[in-house]
Amino acid sequence: MSNKNFSMHVNPLVRYLEKPSSDFTKKDIIKYIEDNSIRVVNFRYVGGDGRLKALNFVIQNKEHLENILSTGERVDGSSLFGFLEAGSSDLYVVPRFNTAFLNPFAEIPTVDILCSYYDKDGSPLPSSPENIMRKAHQALIDKTGYGLDVMGEIEYYIISEKDELYEATDQKGYHESAPFVKWEQLRIDAQHAIAQCGADIKYSHSEVGNFSDEEHEYEQNEIEFLPTNVQSAADQLVIAKWVLREVAYRYGVTVSFAPKITAGKAGSGMHIHMRPMKDGKNVTLENGQISEPSRKIIAGILDIAPALSAFGNTLPTSYFRLVPHQEAPTNVCWGERNRSALIRVPLGWVGATDMVKKENSLEKEQNLDFSDKPTFEFRCPDGSADIYLLIAGLCVGARHGFEMDNALEFAKKTYIDVNIFAEEHKKRQDELAQLPYSCKKAASYLRQQADIFKQHAVFTDRLIEGVVNKLEGYNDENLREKLEGNHEETMKLVRKFLHCG
Repeated sequence: MSNKNFSMHVNPLVRYLEKPSSDFTKKDIIKYIEDNSIRVVNFRYVGGDGRLKALNFVIQNKEHLENILSTGERVDGSSLFGFLEAGSSDLYVVPRFNTAFLNPFAEIPTVDILCSYYDKDGSPLPSSPENIMRKAHQALIDKTGYGLDVMGEIEYYIISEKDELYEATDQKGYHESAPFVKWEQLRIDAQHAIAQCGADIKYSHSEVGNFSDEEHEYEQNEIEFLPTNVQSAADQLVIAKWVLREVAYRYGVTVSFAPKITAGKAGSGMHIHMRPMKDGKNVTLENGQISEPSRKIIAGILDIAPALSAFGNTLPTSYFRLVPHQEAPTNVCWGERNRSALIRVPLGWVGATDMVKKENSLEKEQNLDFSDKPTFEFRCPDGSADIYLLIAGLCVGARHGFEMDNALEFAKKTYIDVNIFAEEHKKRQDELAQLPYSCKKAASYLRQQADIFKQHAVFTDRLIEGVVNKLEGYNDENLREKLEGNHEETMKLVRKFLHCG
């Protein structure tokens, strides 16, 4: 390919090497490091707390660099994951060259590379969340012939000192612009840095939530990504959290992905969009309607949705967001364009192909192919989610849908086309299953359906037991009711989990 194909690419390595990151090799990384006077290499990997970790190497010479990239390095797994015993916790972290990026914050020129975990035998660690996600997706492909492309939407609050100028209207911040939102530039700076690190971003905007107290302002924003393979989709969400925190720190403000900041105000979710893929094509729709494979996948995910909360809603404060009759879903159902549903099928450009021509008379008619755009959205997860295990669980649910004898009937039964909260439809709501109301209840659901997750050697006993024990340890079964009306104790809990994931 000629240089002009990559001349405007936001990722400096792609631009310099004139190839997509998927084609990066060790030789490419070394060339970029040598030619651009890179002095530091960072290995990055995700711990059990969902945060991106770092191992720093100052490059001594080319032999040293070759050794770093050829062998990986040892780490203490028991300090990274709660399910590993100290007596057998040595792990390897092995770089994935296609994830290499120029660190946008380092004062000394630095290349960062995401890594995967390997065990003592040189095999992918069976219980690492990332490897479980890979196994889950491969089992979906092997058993059904369908894969999943995935992308996330990540919501967060910026917490700053109070500014009396141009105060935003409380809980009316959706797509507001400066100066009525104060942190638009922070979001754009972060968006650019995330893209430099290799992520495919769709757009960003301010979100509904904004409010203030005597000392602080709280402003909600969102960054949404483009659909891609499950590995890249998970990686870019992890990188986005790291970048947003780095940028916020430099601005002197706090960013939080916590599911709830305070009672009575909008919580923050991390919605996951999916599109079933077959032979490289998006098969979400068929003849403009939700396809049979999509309905089976939706049915399978809904059937295990309460158990999926164990990976997508992992804190007691998660269940202060998942409250009946609010926008975050609690009913196990799906619908088209319906935000009260757990799975929503949003607008997909069906029959809406000439809008630009209608609005711009000088433009010519275009027969554009919009078949890649339709997706469906899983709306209950939040920023506390273990991103890799959540996506793994969605792949398990998708596979489960093809294995269910009654998947299409179940999809029909759980479809809603009404306002589920309206009084006249209360009977319909009562017919639907509900998401759990606590970590402890989510753990119970995961125990009940563990066999579905363990099929085809995807999830491991040790991992599931570790997740269940952690969730049960919160002992939060009736916490929401106990703290109702007690603002001081509620805020203690919020502050405890402010920096989740």
